[in-house]
Amino acid sequence: MSGQSRRVFSLIGLVVLAVAALAAPSPQVSATAPRVAAKAAVAVPLTPAASTPISGGLRQGGDTILEAVFLALPVDWEGTTTGYTNDYDEICPYVGSTAPDVVYTFTPIHDMAIDIDMAGSAYDTKIYVYDEDLAVVACNDDYYSDYTSRLENVPLAGAEQYYLIIDGYGEASGDYQLRITEYEPCELSIPVNVTEELEPPLGDDYVDDYNGGCNTDDQNPPFQPDWGFGPFHGRSGWYLYFGAARRDTDWFELWLPPYTPLEIEGDAEQACYMFELAPQDCGSVSVVQSAAIGPCSPAVLTITGSGSVWFWVGPQAFTPPDGFVGYEFDYLLVHSGGAVPTENRTWTSVKDIFR
Repeated sequence: MSGQSRRVFSLIGLVVLAVAALAAPSPQVSATAPRVAAKAAVAVPLTPAASTPISGGLRQGGDTILEAVFLALPVDWEGTTTGYTNDYDEICPYVGSTAPDVVYTFTPIHDMAIDIDMAGSAYDTKIYVYDEDLAVVACNDDYYSDYTSRLENVPLAGAEQYYLIIDGYGEASGDYQLRITEYEPCELSIPVNVTEELEPPLGDDYVDDYNGGCNTDDQNPPFQPDWGFGPFHGRSGWYLYFGAARRDTDWFELWLPPYTPLEIEGDAEQACYMFELAPQDCGSVSVVQSAAIGPCSPAVLTITGSGSVWFWVGPQAFTPPDGFVGYEFDYLLVHSGGAVPTENRTWTSVKDIFR
């Protein structure tokens, strides 16, 4: 397993703080979706079926399957669907798209799995993969909060031709960013002598009475207790609540001594956010600052001030990625030396992420 796949935090022995997430819905923060970047890759060749590899600046997808443009890993391209034709559509889960679409094609030389990421695209994307019989292999509309798409761990059979359709929700079209890499699972190494979260295991119809914060009870929200010193190991994930997809998040109440910034380094086996929240009122709570972590990609959030602070960790996506097995994955939080700039965001820009 690669060093990227197995990451051990360097522990610097001060407060570690953890979190894992929202379960029952609330007007401000819900675990239910409102409308339902890239790892270093190994260059794996994909053999063309009836076309030639792209060289130079040509990166634009073709108009139809018959005009599909061949690609080979790794891919980091730009293109547009504007001006093209609406030829295809799939339900994942929304129907009735009339957006223009473009097509790429590839044929792996051996069995493999890939990640397809549209982060940074300028419109509401939808992507899906067909096999050589035009059966849907995988499909995604809204992975990110800005309604751009991602497919993770898409299984491919060697010597079989596939087609990638870049589409849009409704009539949406525009410029897109396309990144494709070979899937590399992330597995964190859990240090010894960690503080464990101890939340009950996730399962369908789970009710988070342990650390669900304002989503459990907006009058007396339950928080993960502050454990003091050392690394913290938590678990988050996804489950169904009476048939509706939900993500598990943890709310934590931290205590900061005066004039002592707290730097929290986090990482996770799936893409997550760390949030500092304020004010401490369930009716008006919003995101003060955020940092994206995982998979196997750490980041640092620096919190200043003193006294009680609300902190949150949860999956970026409202549903598990394709190929995810089970309900849960691991995350780690440790105290880190050396601040890293974080992104200040308003509640308006983040509320769809936070639900």
